[in-house]
Amino acid sequence: MEYAFTQTIKIELQKHFGAQANELFERSLLLQYLNIKTRAANRGSKSRNSFANLYALYVLAEDYLRGGYDKTGDYSKYEGAVFSHLFQRQRELPFGRKLQNHALNHRLNEEFKKYFPTCKYTPIIRDGRTNRYWVNHNLLRLKIGKRRFDLAASLIAIINEYIRTKSAAFEAFIETCVKLKELKASAPRKVEAFILDLLARTKTPAL
Repeated sequence: MEYAFTQTIKIELQKHFGAQANELFERSLLLQYLNIKTRAANRGSKSRNSFANLYALYVLAEDYLRGGYDKTGDYSKYEGAVFSHLFQRQRELPFGRKLQNHALNHRLNEEFKKYFPTCKYTPIIRDGRTNRYWVNHNLLRLKIGKRRFDLAASLIAIINEYIRTKSAAFEAFIETCVKLKELKASAPRKVEAFILDLLARTKTPAL
């Protein structure tokens, strides 16, 4: 499916992978998931709901890159990321201050299964005994021909672009509210009609 933000995703993939960008976009379930989750990029509502699962993926990909596993090393031997570190990092990101732990613990995996029920992998691997976490390597790497492609850096770049787009949409919404406040005294009925129309156009299903 093509959404308003899909072109931005493809541009980021082209920066990282060149001619293989389109095939990676079509074949990667993680990229398809990002495409679904970012479909409301230009709308300002439901910010926390939009970011929770994306940020769970973001912080795990970030941890993976920090260990250099996109270049060298055996990720299967990594002891895993500590939950408290991941959770703190999520809350440091824009719009993340009030995020809860549900996305890391189960919500991302459950939603991913809903969209891709035949896939035998989930994005997050978790050891409940040690409370350690990994991003699923089977979804993070793709092989096209004889080449293997690692998606970690591109996932973070795409989510960063989504953050910028959502921030711009939110700032535009605030500017509109300020202008409406200034107009309210002179034309209250027009202001009311405009707000109702705006709300109707920005209502979207929970992502």
